[in-house]
Amino acid sequence: MSTELPDGSEPVSSYLSKLEGISALDVSGLKKAEESYGDSWKRRGGVGAFMMLARKWDRLENRVKSDPTPYDIFKHIAADTRGEGLIDDIRDLRRYLMLVEAEMVARGTQLGGHRDDA
Repeated sequence: MSTELPDGSEPVSSYLSKLEGISALDVSGLKKAEESYGDSWKRRGGVGAFMMLARKWDRLENRVKSDPTPYDIFKHIAADTRGEGLIDDIRDLRRYLMLVEAEMVARGTQLGGHRDDA
């Protein structure tokens, strides 16, 4: 029996149960990348870090704005079977965002909590 909803999506509990595994892979991947690249992502300061994020977002946008399903990211991911496809860019952007926040916490910046935090 399928747990799929009428719109093709999964129930909330289905995708939320994947988050811990995804975040663990992110942390592992970031540590591995650090061994090869060090902190090159922030070498040019905050502007360089921002541009790294902007380039990754631009790449994502360029890849999903095409026909036949413009901006339907789920369909574009499913159709892109390359090893370094669209999902790879999504993972990179998520990891880069984590790096920026981790850097600010390491600097002792008082960031406050997020509205959804417990």
